Amino acid sequence: MTRDIAVVAFAQTDVLRTTDELSEVEMLMPVLHSVLDRTGLKTADIGFTCSGSSDYLAGRAFSFTLALDGVGAWPPISESHVEMDGAWALYEAWTKLLTGDADTALVYSYGKSSPGSLRDVLTRQLDPYYVAPLWPDSVALAALQAQALIDAGDTDESALAAIGVRSRRVATLNSRAQLRGSLPQGDYVVRPLRTGDCPPVGDGAAAVILAAGARARELCSRPAWIRGIDHRIEAHALGVRDLTDSPSTRLAAERAGAFERPVDTAELHAPFSSQEVVLRKALRLDDSVRVNLSGGALAANPMMAAGLVRVGEAAARIHRGESDRALAHATSGPCLQQNLVAVLEGEPR
Repeated sequence: MTRDIAVVAFAQTDVLRTTDELSEVEMLMPVLHSVLDRTGLKTADIGFTCSGSSDYLAGRAFSFTLALDGVGAWPPISESHVEMDGAWALYEAWTKLLTGDADTALVYSYGKSSPGSLRDVLTRQLDPYYVAPLWPDSVALAALQAQALIDAGDTDESALAAIGVRSRRVATLNSRAQLRGSLPQGDYVVRPLRTGDCPPVGDGAAAVILAAGARARELCSRPAWIRGIDHRIEAHALGVRDLTDSPSTRLAAERAGAFERPVDTAELHAPFSSQEVVLRKALRLDDSVRVNLSGGALAANPMMAAGLVRVGEAAARIHRGESDRALAHATSGPCLQQNLVAVLEGEPR
């Protein structure tokens, strides 16, 4: 890397079970205004804009173009989009700033899962020839992974339940979370996963601003410097993978420098309790690391935004002086198929 780049601001919506009364643009606009207000920037001050969303959730092609109404595309702006979680939009914006073509970037993502059946929609991520025609939904595939972990002796149902309980208990301090406090573990959704092991379905949006070098210090009193970021992908065929491990997460973490020295905080995008077990092992996180103080995806999981929220939450803790070195993780696809890891640091206090 030839430039130091930092997250200088983060904003997100409340994650709600349904936002029928709001369009995607109406849901997004307050977040964009909030993140810009935190830095004092105007839309015209942004050098590059990148977004992440999914046309499958919206049910129409090129739906992301409508969201540009919330950004303001006139006068013409430098803009891009990824059909992925916003964490991958952040990666593209980071590479753009590295080239020196821009000094600031706005990254946002959003998802409305409430209009349809999310479990059915996510089958469209699967291999279209051999797996998707069988319609195995996201919870059923996560249950296969959970059972593989149990069979391998890596966890059991009570340990999985404890992860869900902890996540929603700490989420009481997160006013944006959808589920907070003590909630029953519930019935089996797909054995061995119960309701408490699965993420809630909700609508939400998030945004961050990136800035390079001296500009970052002008916009934020304690920028969250991106010391490393990388993403890797597993084989598409579930049958050739060891579902109890995540080599792509481990490799992304290694390339991002996560193992060079310990982190004090980690925000893991683990939609299912069993996936936190896999990620902790792959990322070598022991009990000294504070994991998902926001509640994580088990407390709020807005599709296409939850990964960006993990980066934003980790950065916000650095901004507030609550963390010095944090790891943020995002995932996409079934059973942790694709994984992104970012390492963020604050300047010494």
